[in-house]
Amino acid sequence: MNQVSPVSRSRQDALRTELPQVADLLQKRRASEIDPGVIDELVQLSWLEWVGGTLQLTTTGQNICRQQLE
Repeated sequence: MNQVSPVSRSRQDALRTELPQVADLLQKRRASEIDPGVIDELVQLSWLEWVGGTLQLTTTGQNICRQQLE
């Protein structure tokens, strides 16, 4: 069954472009510098997830970052 994302296609495209910067901030342990609304949207898209109180990229998020850097 296909689920409809609550995040519009144009917003997904913008988030896709922003994701490598978000990943860089997470790697530097500077998640507090990421807009909470962006975090919420990325979690809704399953590109980020909370694991033990820590925000990290999902496998999907990692793949999207790799695509952006190619």
